[in-house]
Amino acid sequence: MSEKDVIKDTRPRMDTVIEDFQRKLATVRTGRAAVSLLDSVMVDYYGTPTPLNQMASVHAPEPAMLTVQPWDQTQVAVIEKAIRTADLGLNPSNDGKLVRIPVPPLTEERRKQLAKQCHEIAEDHRTAVRNIRRDSNERLKKLLKDKQISEDNERDGLEEVQKLTNTYITRIDDLTKSKEQDITSV
Repeated sequence: MSEKDVIKDTRPRMDTVIEDFQRKLATVRTGRAAVSLLDSVMVDYYGTPTPLNQMASVHAPEPAMLTVQPWDQTQVAVIEKAIRTADLGLNPSNDGKLVRIPVPPLTEERRKQLAKQCHEIAEDHRTAVRNIRRDSNERLKKLLKDKQISEDNERDGLEEVQKLTNTYITRIDDLTKSKEQDITSV
């Protein structure tokens, strides 16, 4: 094993953190209706917690409205209840076949809460990137200690891992700024 192997292993692990970050950001509400808003909703489907998108089709027919069409019509009331209890600030209604969810405009206070939530998610993911950096650095130091690489190779590897860390943290910051602009724009 060389320092190049450690770096090759580090990049996909950091990519995974970015992908997870993007998924989590997609569930944070903005001013307009987005299907991803309901990704975190779990429905009690005959005693089994099931993601909403696995038991119904979700659409955004207008900028301020979501519709949920369950594949099993008997689950309309259960889906409505799950959306109500998901703490998304939404008030769904059903007509027996379809659940309609009006997406109200965000208040200034709610926008600030959501922006703060984005920052918390970002900080968690920055920490994950730093943990990957620490792990990779420890592996490089162990390779040096076991005399599998030279001091120069270790130093080059540490610099490369730091460059990767800086790149991924910058990507997290950019995604956070973009999401914050979506939230704060009226």
